[in-house]
Amino acid sequence: MSSVWQGLTEEQTALAEALRDFCRRECGTREKRAELTADGEAHSDVVYAKLAEAGYLGIAIPEEYGGAGGDLMDQCILHEELYRGLAPVHAIGGTHTVAGIFKRYGTEEQKKEVLGAIAGGAPMSISISEPEAGSDAANIACQAVRRGAEFVINGQKTWCSAAQHATGILLVARTARAEKRHEGLSMFYLPADTPGLEIRPIETMGGPLVNDLYFTDVVLPESALVGKEGDGWRQLMAGLNGERVVAAAEALGMAARTFGDLLEYVKVRKQFGQAIGSFQALRHRIADLAIEIEAARALQYSTVRRVQAAAEPADVLVRLTSMTKVKVTETAKQTALEGVQLMGGYGYAVEYGMEKHLRDAVAPTIYAGTNEIQREVISSSLGLR
Repeated sequence: MSSVWQGLTEEQTALAEALRDFCRRECGTREKRAELTADGEAHSDVVYAKLAEAGYLGIAIPEEYGGAGGDLMDQCILHEELYRGLAPVHAIGGTHTVAGIFKRYGTEEQKKEVLGAIAGGAPMSISISEPEAGSDAANIACQAVRRGAEFVINGQKTWCSAAQHATGILLVARTARAEKRHEGLSMFYLPADTPGLEIRPIETMGGPLVNDLYFTDVVLPESALVGKEGDGWRQLMAGLNGERVVAAAEALGMAARTFGDLLEYVKVRKQFGQAIGSFQALRHRIADLAIEIEAARALQYSTVRRVQAAAEPADVLVRLTSMTKVKVTETAKQTALEGVQLMGGYGYAVEYGMEKHLRDAVAPTIYAGTNEIQREVISSSLGLR
């Protein structure tokens, strides 16, 4: 790996190389990954615990709460390399989203409890979407009714990633009705084993990744409130730039791994007496993929640095992070689609893994705000309404 063309510092390059070594060692073969997971699961508690032991899960958590005190670039490198290495740690995305919110809005006691737990290996999940509140997140209806010094939660959430593995869940619920739908939302933290909470997996083409959550008279103390009551929407929006580039980092890792597997295949697969990668029809399509991945990587790293510097207007950063999320995730999906096509029948074969790359690459274009919504954000920021 070159720190020159990547534009990484020596420390960041060393981090990426260490993570690649970790993935090769802990989950570097298909057989090893199958051993670590079961029934299509995308998460292994064993690998997750080893990441925690090595200090990686707290990479962007302040040192006073048990973390390494790293920055957004460090976090993006972590996610990129874990997804490149096919590490079965599906819970890490939601966990770090939760960590970001607690870093900004948690009380000192909440930070010590939750951030310390995350750095120590506790998976977390965030619950926002509902059957009638997906892209239209302001339509949240799950209610949190104040009752003295407590809140009583009733309602349904859906598409909650890795909730079946979570130690705790960060819930966005409605505490008041207001003229503006974005107002009256609040955040709460609750242990996953709280009485009245039912977690029910949803079957998807990617396996058991997401869940329905049902809240029936769930009682939470006032101390479960994260940030200010009624300020949940603003708190969510404050973390979107980081969430988008972390999602893009995962997709960049997917694209790099898919491309590497495809390149290896076309160099050894022979037809008509020669490697299929020598045929111009394939060579040029692979060259195009290499161009797109390199362009996606350049945009990703540039955007992360600009978000970290935060020296530009907020609307510019929102546009950039939306552009980055669209570009990188769609590059990952296109790489996997081309991989299936260029490998022919073997692209469909489970043994070769390309079909799984395709199934995995579809999801990032949907989560962290669908790419259709990102295009709305981009066009609105350009004055098109």
